[in-house]
Amino acid sequence: MRQNALLRSRKGSETPATARNNVSHVAVVKAAPAEDRHDHFAVRDGVRCAGVHLIIDLHGAEGLNDIDLIEATLRRCVGAAQATLLHIHVHHFQPNGVSGVAVLAESHISIHTWPDAGYAALDVFMCGKATPDACIPVLREAFKAQRVDVNEILRGRVP
Repeated sequence: MRQNALLRSRKGSETPATARNNVSHVAVVKAAPAEDRHDHFAVRDGVRCAGVHLIIDLHGAEGLNDIDLIEATLRRCVGAAQATLLHIHVHHFQPNGVSGVAVLAESHISIHTWPDAGYAALDVFMCGKATPDACIPVLREAFKAQRVDVNEILRGRVP
């Protein structure tokens, strides 16, 4: 159910939250001709897989309630990873916290923040030639994180 429908139905929060649905930079991705198609699998340390999934925890971070900073940082991550942005949506909760997702041709980057705890949880999942690791220094710098924990999962390993 869309946010507006939740507010109209009164099933949502009594205090409306702020959502931003920005599609001004939508990329149109055309299918390649059959003879030029690639499977878009990734290769990591010699292992062929559907994609590299980074689970990133930021601790002692700042700016986690700043929706503009979060959107700009998601966009910088997309650029640093050389990924293709299809859509971005960020939502500011009341009284605080932000959730957002950048939908990519190569998959996604998502963030959920707990400003009072200085904590943010991110998923960075990318396939193909995108470089998800390039997001880590962007996130560390943007949010001035004191500690960054990264776990890596190779999704859909191919023998």
